[in-house]
Amino acid sequence: MYVIAHLSDPHLDGSEEARSRLRRITSYVRASSVDVVLVSGDLADHGLEAEYGELAGELALDVPVLVLPGNHDVSAPLRAELAALVDSPGDGHPIHQVREVGIARFVLVDSTVPGAGHGLLSKDSLVWLDGVLREPFDGPVFVALHHPPLALHHPVMDQWMLAEQDALAEVLTGKSITAILTGHVHNAIVTSFAGHTVRGAPGIRSTVPLPFEPSTDTAAVVDPTAHPGLAFHVHTAGEPFQTIYRYPR
Repeated sequence: MYVIAHLSDPHLDGSEEARSRLRRITSYVRASSVDVVLVSGDLADHGLEAEYGELAGELALDVPVLVLPGNHDVSAPLRAELAALVDSPGDGHPIHQVREVGIARFVLVDSTVPGAGHGLLSKDSLVWLDGVLREPFDGPVFVALHHPPLALHHPVMDQWMLAEQDALAEVLTGKSITAILTGHVHNAIVTSFAGHTVRGAPGIRSTVPLPFEPSTDTAAVVDPTAHPGLAFHVHTAGEPFQTIYRYPR
């Protein structure tokens, strides 16, 4: 059994509120038995060096930690302050990575567009991704990116969705992929794309209530009072891929 602790959207901003919500999750992870931790973007709220420096300390765990950028992140300070967690050539954007941890390979795709909220994979990025996924690998393969390839049907969040999804679908179709792991929408998501399962982690910093849910006390897009959550993804040879969601109190 191979277990991934999947965290997303901590949005650290130097505040005690953001820090304490992340610590509720990392404390739960420390008390669990996992093989790897994945944090799928929006690591910092403003993309500042100090925010990434704080995150580096909070993610000092006893297992390998993988991180990838979200639309709130900025490549240069992320690379500088999280150098121990990032293995990507170059010194700017994009931050693509291929990481092998135990029996699994993680293809970490930078879906961000500098200065924008939506996601997009350039032609060069798609060529890179296609080449990586054609490489033989004897084990589970996970593709992770911040922006999920879906419409949330939310009037605000869908302004910042992944653009040109057909081009990504063309690359992913027929490839050997165990699951696509995402963040961004601050909700636990289970869906499919290009013939592959998609599993999205809930938001740590907040949750995005959906139009069909009861209204909250605030008119804001996010509900900062909802419990932070995480996903545990479980790969067991010969068995269906499983995901368990937890919201530590």
